[in-house]
Amino acid sequence: MSPVQHTVLAANEASEHRPLIITLFALFVVATLFITVWAGRQTKSAADFYAGGRQFSAFQNGLAVSGDYMSAASFLGIAGAIALFGYDGFLYSIGFLVAWLVALLLVAEPLRNSGRYTMGDVLAYRMRQRPVRTAAGTSTIVVSIFYLLAQMAGAGVLVSLLLGITSDFGKVLIVALVGILMIVYVSIGGMKGTTWVQMVKAVLLIGGTILITFLVLLKFNFNISDLLGTAAENSGKGAAFLEPGLQYGATGTSKLDFISLGIALVLGTAGLPHILIRFYTVPNAKAARKSVNWAIGIIGAFYLMTIALGFGAAALISQDEIIASNPSGNTAAPLLALHLGGIDSAWGAILLATISAVAFATILAVVAGLTLASSSSFAHDIYANVIRKGQATGEEEVRAARWATVFIGIVSIALGALARDLNVAGLVALAFAVAASANLPTILYSLFWKRFTTQGALWSIYGGLIVAVGLVLFSPVVSGDPKAMFPNVDFAWFPLKNPGIISIPFGFLMGWLGTILSKEEPDTGKYAELEVRSLTGTGAH
Repeated sequence: MSPVQHTVLAANEASEHRPLIITLFALFVVATLFITVWAGRQTKSAADFYAGGRQFSAFQNGLAVSGDYMSAASFLGIAGAIALFGYDGFLYSIGFLVAWLVALLLVAEPLRNSGRYTMGDVLAYRMRQRPVRTAAGTSTIVVSIFYLLAQMAGAGVLVSLLLGITSDFGKVLIVALVGILMIVYVSIGGMKGTTWVQMVKAVLLIGGTILITFLVLLKFNFNISDLLGTAAENSGKGAAFLEPGLQYGATGTSKLDFISLGIALVLGTAGLPHILIRFYTVPNAKAARKSVNWAIGIIGAFYLMTIALGFGAAALISQDEIIASNPSGNTAAPLLALHLGGIDSAWGAILLATISAVAFATILAVVAGLTLASSSSFAHDIYANVIRKGQATGEEEVRAARWATVFIGIVSIALGALARDLNVAGLVALAFAVAASANLPTILYSLFWKRFTTQGALWSIYGGLIVAVGLVLFSPVVSGDPKAMFPNVDFAWFPLKNPGIISIPFGFLMGWLGTILSKEEPDTGKYAELEVRSLTGTGAH
């Protein structure tokens, strides 16, 4: 049987059991909407909307952070990257995990101590409020939209595989449906609703991944060597499949691209707005640090299991079938579930439906977290402190956040429709690069460099942001490549798919240069206050 027939069979298998699949999807959506409405009723103040009333324990927040972080990119994108490129695909797993050490050691505790709701709070503490908050808000929204693109692309691919939708219009419609759901989650539930949805989703995702990992290992009698050997053989690439260099290493450019990707992944997490605002949902810095420890444990276990997902797909499904279903391999995990259960069996369909519903849950929860981060930043940083000059009431801020949610939802639906054929792990890596270029230098300078000034902060954020986004626009991700957003035109002059290797050092350089050339005297008194507060928590909200 040809790979295309196999894929058609998978789609037919899905279509025979479509009522089951739709029921599972509907069950999850209804359950999470119920949680959202329940949490919405308890959301009385701005602190409730932005930070869940700071009532979550370290374990609950750790679970929610993992839920926020293990996105469609982790589940669908990494499994696909490993299934197609072996060893080189697994580098995403390592990068995503190691990144947490940077967040734990440098950012989690001082950030929780020195801010209230957003990254802008920390930066504005010792700088001129309005320009810095505008920059922080702009950067937060841009990073979140890049990240949203990946989730939307994942949702379109996944649901169209399950419901057998092949038309472009149908796929765009699915992206729109996810957008509408995320607007409802955030505008009604705020941080409380979003956190509970993320906790439920983290449990489902870990449960689903453990099940598939167990079934893959059972198939190979728990012999990992057999699993890897069969994967290498079935991939058609032999021993090269288990060695570095299939995706990165053929040319000097691809080796540079790998270094660029590695830098972006490791430094990006500590600058991701939707992860940073999670540190404000716990009562104090000790709980923030503990929640990161929990998150590292949960996320580490999950990324170890991606080995079984990716190499299991490579061992049990032909490369052609994976590519026929989705050129970037985004459907490798659901196809693996179908093959493990048996292509013609009800068990196969149940597994496919379960894993796909879990992946869909993953997308909805992460999308809600991202939208909340960007709408909070707009309402708290730009609307309340720049437009209203600090005169807005809590109710007005929350109303502004809800309107911002609608606007961001519409933008991400439009862009997600364009990005539906790109590998979701690659798209997320772009968000990491933008976060590490614009946000991370500014946060670190602000917390640890006494001389840092407002001009340094602005140069750092805008410099990193403009260079990172500019290089992405002129890279093979957008044009000049069969898998690009616009495959039929070519205006790509930047050879790398990830701009991190240039844009991240540039962000740090601009922060230093802006400060050195600034005529403004740094407020050393404010810095001393910030230092004490960030290290001890005295005076923290």
